[in-house]
Amino acid sequence: MIPVRGYAAQDARSPLTPFQFERREPGPRDVQLEILYCGVCHTDLHMAHNDWGVSPYPLVPGHEIVGRVVRVGRDVTKLKTGDLAGVGTMVDSCRTCEDCKDGLEQYCKVSGVLTYGGREKDGKTVTQGGYSETVVVDEHFVLKVPANLDPAAVAPLLCAGITTYSPLRHWKVGPGMRVGVVGLGGLGHMGVKFARALGAHVVVFSHTDRKKQDAFRLGAHEVVVSSKPEEMAAQVGKLDFILDTVSANHDVNAYLELLRRDGHLVLVGFPARPLEVTAVSLLSRRASFSGSGSGGLPETQAMLDFCGEHGIVSDIELIPIQDINDAFERLHRGDVKYRFVIDMKSLT
Repeated sequence: MIPVRGYAAQDARSPLTPFQFERREPGPRDVQLEILYCGVCHTDLHMAHNDWGVSPYPLVPGHEIVGRVVRVGRDVTKLKTGDLAGVGTMVDSCRTCEDCKDGLEQYCKVSGVLTYGGREKDGKTVTQGGYSETVVVDEHFVLKVPANLDPAAVAPLLCAGITTYSPLRHWKVGPGMRVGVVGLGGLGHMGVKFARALGAHVVVFSHTDRKKQDAFRLGAHEVVVSSKPEEMAAQVGKLDFILDTVSANHDVNAYLELLRRDGHLVLVGFPARPLEVTAVSLLSRRASFSGSGSGGLPETQAMLDFCGEHGIVSDIELIPIQDINDAFERLHRGDVKYRFVIDMKSLT
């Protein structure tokens, strides 16, 4: 076993503190990464505080991992020692169900294994995440990171990036389309960058005008303050596609009204309570209201390659691991532009 240092939550009410644990030795198909950077996702905050009632403790969060390959198993062919690589929200799946065979491992219902807070296939070992110095993962779930990108700013692409890229690709967003992005946070700012790079006309919706200049800087063509009825009314029936990144409770019908006939609204945020959708919002324009969660391994690699080609990374604030609890507090307040990333060398 490999001794590992990290930071963990010991229970739902305690701050994250230094924690020592063990990882398995690399098997024939395993890759061991020295973790260089780990993004701080809002899911980390929810899981640390057991907001969804499923958190096992002690819990080491982190599923936006970028690191350097330090060991590979004898059967590994995709990566070699010294390569820059990434690990996202999953570290295993059944590999045999229809979803896995289609390269959509994120929807595996048989034995999908989350990067942290999940269970290994032995049904007992709890997975621990990237707020730590090293990780061992099957090569199928390790991704190649483009060498031309800042590795720290790549880390959030492993969750925030693929979560927004996947629906944009699935619904074939491209030139000639008017695309709305609701919310300008960790997810939303990536949605703006991707939609712009795909050639769409991008309209950002934010509750206040506080982030208006940022929205334009990130690639928006228009910015709508959603709390102003006259600005919302001006967009009615004009959008082909809406990416809704909001996790707070909100009126989704107000955005469905903005779709053209046969338009799509896709939710990637995670509201705590069910959203109410009125029939008329859908029936009056043959609209669809869908959801999308993360992305499979082939699509995630394609997203990273796309980012390498277009020079796309996340806007980040780099922090030492010792500041993680302050970062959690700021994340809870929405005080980050637009993703915290931990510099793991601070762990030494």
